[in-house]
Amino acid sequence: MKYLLLIYCDEAVWLEHDREAFKAKSIALCHELHREGRYVDAAPLQPVKTARSLQVRNGKTLITDGPFAETREQLGGYFLINVANQDEAVAVAARIQTNRVGTVEVRPLEELDDMPVIQAV
Repeated sequence: MKYLLLIYCDEAVWLEHDREAFKAKSIALCHELHREGRYVDAAPLQPVKTARSLQVRNGKTLITDGPFAETREQLGGYFLINVANQDEAVAVAARIQTNRVGTVEVRPLEELDDMPVIQAV
């Protein structure tokens, strides 16, 4: 079963040195998960200042700068993993360094029939 691990953190708490160390640890974790056959995908997101949010209401499109919600923590990246159950997903989430200063949300994906299959490049 696939799980999306959503990483939330206040961008302001990371010094550049911390950010680089976190990236290195995340890359190492991705390689470990790959060796274990549980890695699907992962990526950090660009800073929230690069985000745009879109809403369509009554046929009108509204685009605003930044994330949809004004919160202290922002979505900063994700891991997409394939594990047997939620306990395994939580165990992987516990290995993500950001959970020491932020939050990792563990969410199962709903797999839909007839979706296109992504081919490896």
